[in-house]
Amino acid sequence: MSNSHLSHPTPKKYVQIAIVLGVLTAIEVALYYTEEIVGSFTAPLLVTLAIGKFVIVVGWFMHLRFENKTVNRFFTGGMILALILFAIVMFERASANYF
Repeated sequence: MSNSHLSHPTPKKYVQIAIVLGVLTAIEVALYYTEEIVGSFTAPLLVTLAIGKFVIVVGWFMHLRFENKTVNRFFTGGMILALILFAIVMFERASANYF
């Protein structure tokens, strides 16, 4: 099925997506406040939730599901570069704590 044949979401679908995003945000807030309980898994879980929210927002609210694959590649490339930068900064900060 090509992208041109996908139908745009209905208002009901947008509400469902907003609820999913709200639940994911609530989980992120809960993780922040329970960081001592969750421990070292907090940061990877927060990054994973952020990636999931990025994909949902870009795919549905920015309508990238209906765009040319080149546009999708630009967003994917930007996300990968941001994750690489984030990883570099986190490793640098972690190594600075040891020295």
